[in-house]
Amino acid sequence: MFNIPSEKLLSRIPRLYETESVEAGEKLIYLHFFLYRSDWYIAEFDGEDTFFGFVCLNGWKEFAEWGNISFKELKELQVEQPIVVEGKREVLFLEVECDEYWMVRKAKEIKLICECQGW
Repeated sequence: MFNIPSEKLLSRIPRLYETESVEAGEKLIYLHFFLYRSDWYIAEFDGEDTFFGFVCLNGWKEFAEWGNISFKELKELQVEQPIVVEGKREVLFLEVECDEYWMVRKAKEIKLICECQGW
């Protein structure tokens, strides 16, 4: 994984179920992870391995959903990308990246979440 969030940043995220009473669109999104056309938006964290947030995989908006996300699995996830270098076929391994320029905002202010949720 590129740009693994610091412990300080992770400690600022509400713990699991802390925002359970907050309407989905009003939930604050603290982190954004991405890989190609897949996005993970993080609203809660258990402090160890489990995030809660919104996920849209491979751009499939109709299957996007709120749910739990394993931090360990995000860190281990790799996708093979075939490339051609000087006429020779090679494989590049892409990893999940944490958006280092992400600014905390409400879910309803994030275009992809709004499109997926029909807001």
